[in-house]
Amino acid sequence: MENIITKVPEPRNEPILTYVPGSSEAKQLQEELARLLSSHTEIPAIINGKPVKTGQSDTVRLPHQHKHTVAIYHKAGVEEIRAAVSGSQEAWRTWAFMPYEDRAAIFLKAADLLAGPYRSVLNAATMLGQSKTCHQAEIDSACELIDFFRFNAFFQQQLYAIQPNSAAGQWNKMEYRPLEGFVLAVTPFNFTSIAGNLPCSAALMGNVVLWKPATTSLFSSYFIMKLLEEAGLPPGVIQFLPSSGEMIGKVLLNDPLLAGIHFTGSTGTFQKMWKTVGDHISTYRSYPRLVGETGGKDFIFAHPSADISALMTAMVRGAFEYQGQKCSAASRAYIPTSVWKKLREPLLEQVRSIRMGDITDFRNFMGAVIDRASFTNIQSYLEHARKSNDVEILVGGKCSDEIGYFVEPTIIEAKNPSYKTMCEEIFGPVLTVYVYDDKRFEETLSLCDDTSPYALTGSIFSQDRNAVVLATKLLTHSAGNFYINNKPTGAVVGQQPFGGSRGSGTNDKAGSLFNLLRWVSMRTISETFNPPTSYRYPFMG
Repeated sequence: MENIITKVPEPRNEPILTYVPGSSEAKQLQEELARLLSSHTEIPAIINGKPVKTGQSDTVRLPHQHKHTVAIYHKAGVEEIRAAVSGSQEAWRTWAFMPYEDRAAIFLKAADLLAGPYRSVLNAATMLGQSKTCHQAEIDSACELIDFFRFNAFFQQQLYAIQPNSAAGQWNKMEYRPLEGFVLAVTPFNFTSIAGNLPCSAALMGNVVLWKPATTSLFSSYFIMKLLEEAGLPPGVIQFLPSSGEMIGKVLLNDPLLAGIHFTGSTGTFQKMWKTVGDHISTYRSYPRLVGETGGKDFIFAHPSADISALMTAMVRGAFEYQGQKCSAASRAYIPTSVWKKLREPLLEQVRSIRMGDITDFRNFMGAVIDRASFTNIQSYLEHARKSNDVEILVGGKCSDEIGYFVEPTIIEAKNPSYKTMCEEIFGPVLTVYVYDDKRFEETLSLCDDTSPYALTGSIFSQDRNAVVLATKLLTHSAGNFYINNKPTGAVVGQQPFGGSRGSGTNDKAGSLFNLLRWVSMRTISETFNPPTSYRYPFMG
């Protein structure tokens, strides 16, 4: 199809299904949950389009029922990882030169498959493997991933259309080449959409990708891979490598063909990877692109004029949806004394009313945290808080790992604004509140800016526009996604490009044209129609 200028369909955000009791989508999802719970999935590595069962295996267990196993997965070792590198380079020879509209068509088809027959599959796998409620799964593994597929294809065409000017007698072009080598995608457990987007956004731009999914989200990640295969993704373009981070790093960060890293995870891990790349910088064919979204210590800041009901809803949803396991989750709040007097008791009452339990019971608002390591870490913060004179646990604070890894939604009031739960990322359902004097609004804004090394998300609640303007100014570098009168979670692809700076990452804005720019290396092509035939210039007479 060379004699055609294509136009990618303009995307619209995927509508969110409600799963109200008795609805067709609720019934279909419950049936899929039952099917997956009664089956036992075997998850291989997928290398060059073929399943590889290494025999080195482990199990996938439900966080909310940790004795229940739903899958077994095979770990890729050194031999398998090196085979994936070799195979990816064979795939690159064809994929890198495939017309962009054909690459886009694969991911647009994946979006339609996910909006249709795969919707309940991905949602159910996410609910079970990552302990998400049906709503949290729907906005993540269905809607956001569909949006990533559709919007990225649209952004790709917009990027390719950015072309230079041409002088008379010339035609200048900008070619957006895929990177030489391979991109390593390392994805987290907490968002199925991120697990799909990190390898797919780089692949869309013509790159080949080695994908290392989090072991705690392998159940849903495996079904993403099956979705891509059904959509027509050629073998070897994305290599699916369940393995340990140590194994992946040992082999791939030392490989001369490493062209980029697309990462979401902890700040410490990303910094370690960056250091390793720096130590090996002279060995790579090209300078690897490093794109990372890492930790957060996200805030809600209230002005005395804040709407109490809106503020309370934002605190509850922002802190406790998906057990606080969002990099954008509200984990610290700055509330003026006058507001706290009205807010405190209704807020605590709402938190006490939250239902927590098995996510297959659609009445529950919260499930379990992801695994024992996370459970133990959160528990240690709560135990420290109980013993400290600087804070008081107002509600929640209890933990139980008898059936699943359950941590109650917890609100802590801190007398000391530098107490550890105000500063350190916990990644659990713990919100720490610092109550400040109404007259110290500006001073406390500066305190908020200085307290955390992170700068991912934050929000200001105020009905006073001057206060909003001041907060927006003083918190300029405190958050890459800043919300006015809304919770600091829930960025939508195409509406709020997502990412933060400081200790929160490289701020390359997932869900935007700017992220795609990181996965190409541009070539300028200049053609002259009537080139000069003499070296002499007019000034020479």
